[in-house]
Amino acid sequence: MFNSESINYSLRNLKHRKGRSFLTIFSILIGIATIFIFISFGYGLYNYVDEMSESSSADKLLISPRGGTFGIGSSVILNDDDLDEILKTSGIKDAAGMYFKTVSIKKGREQIYSFLASYNPQKNFVLDMFNVGIEKGRILQKGDKGVVAGYNYMVDGKIFDRGLNVNDNIEIDGKKFKIIGFLESIGTPQDDSQIYITNDYYLELYPNTTSYAQIVAVADIENLERTVENVEKNLRKLRDLDRGKEDFFVQSFEDMIASFSSTLDIIIGFVILIALISVIVSAVNTANTMITSVLERYKEIGILKAIGARNSEIFGIFLFESAFLGLTAGILGVLLGWGMTSFAGKILMDLGWGFLQPYYDFNIFIGLILFAVLTGAISGVIPALRAAKTNTVDALRYE
Repeated sequence: MFNSESINYSLRNLKHRKGRSFLTIFSILIGIATIFIFISFGYGLYNYVDEMSESSSADKLLISPRGGTFGIGSSVILNDDDLDEILKTSGIKDAAGMYFKTVSIKKGREQIYSFLASYNPQKNFVLDMFNVGIEKGRILQKGDKGVVAGYNYMVDGKIFDRGLNVNDNIEIDGKKFKIIGFLESIGTPQDDSQIYITNDYYLELYPNTTSYAQIVAVADIENLERTVENVEKNLRKLRDLDRGKEDFFVQSFEDMIASFSSTLDIIIGFVILIALISVIVSAVNTANTMITSVLERYKEIGILKAIGARNSEIFGIFLFESAFLGLTAGILGVLLGWGMTSFAGKILMDLGWGFLQPYYDFNIFIGLILFAVLTGAISGVIPALRAAKTNTVDALRYE
C-alpha cells in the first residue's frame, strides 16, 4: 500500500497545499496538547495521593465538629470529655486535641491574617497527620512559648517582603513571639502560612477557649473501619445522639484519600471528555480537508490510475496524507503540552501550590502521538476509499 514513490508524492502534495495542511495540523495539535496537559497534571495529582496514602498518616483518624472550618464558626463543642472517650475506645492507641484560631500576624509594618494552630508537642503524631517535618530550627517542645512557622515565612515575597529566620520576632494579635523553627513545605498557600504553638500556651493566651477544633487519633491500622465505628458509637453514647444525627464526623486518612481520589476521577474524566470532543472536531476537519483534496485532484487521480496505479496505491496515498497530518500534529501537540505544563508547574510552585505538579511518563508522549496518527488515519479512510473507487474514464473527462 505504501512505497517510497507514493510517500514522496504525498509529501509533495501536502507541501503544495501547506496553508490547508497547517490549519488541519493546528486543529488537531490543540486537542492533543489539551489532553496532554490534563493527563500530566492528573497523573501528578494521583502520584501525590499515592505518596500521601503510603505516608505515616495512614493510621490516623480526624474527629471534627460539624459546621465551620477547622471547627471555627461551629456551635458544636469537642472537649476533654470527648478526648477521654476516644482514648478509651478499642482500637485507639493515642489521641490529642488541636486548637485553631484566625489571627493577625505582623512583621514591622506588614500584616496578614492566617491560622494559628496548636497541638500537644509531646504527641508528635499530630504533625505526622499532615505528613510534614521540620525544615529549619526545631519543633515545639513542652513549655515553649515561641512559635513554629509555615514554610512560606522563610521565603522572600511569599508572605512578607523579606523572608524570616530562626529567632526573628513577629507579632500575633499584638503579642510578640520568637520563631524557633520552620516546617517543610506542605504544598498549599494556606497550610504553608500557618503558625503553630503548644496547646498549653494557646490556653494561656486564649483562656476562654472551650472546644477543640479537631482531635487527631492514632488507630490500629489492621482494624481501621471497626475502630472508626467504635469511636462513632462511643461519642454518640457520650453525647446522647442517635445514629445518623451525629454533630461530629470521624474520618480516617484512608477515607479522605478515597474521597479526594473519587472527586479527582470525576474532574479528570470530565475535562478529558471535553478535550476528546475537541479532537473529534479536529478529526471532522481533517476528513473535510481530505475530501476537498480528493475533489480538487479528481482528474489527477484519473491520470494516476490510467498509467497503472492500483486502487490500493491510491487509497494508500490519501491515507498516508491524513495519517502524516495526524503524526505531525501529535508531535507538535505533545511538545506544546510539555512546554505549557512545565511553565505552569513552575508558576504553581512559585505561588505555593507545590503539590500541583505535572507528571511525565514516556507512555503519555508515545500514546498521544499514536492517538493523533490514528485520529488522522481514521479521518482519512472515507476520503481515501472515495479516491480509490474513482472511475478512471470519468476522472479523465472531469474539468
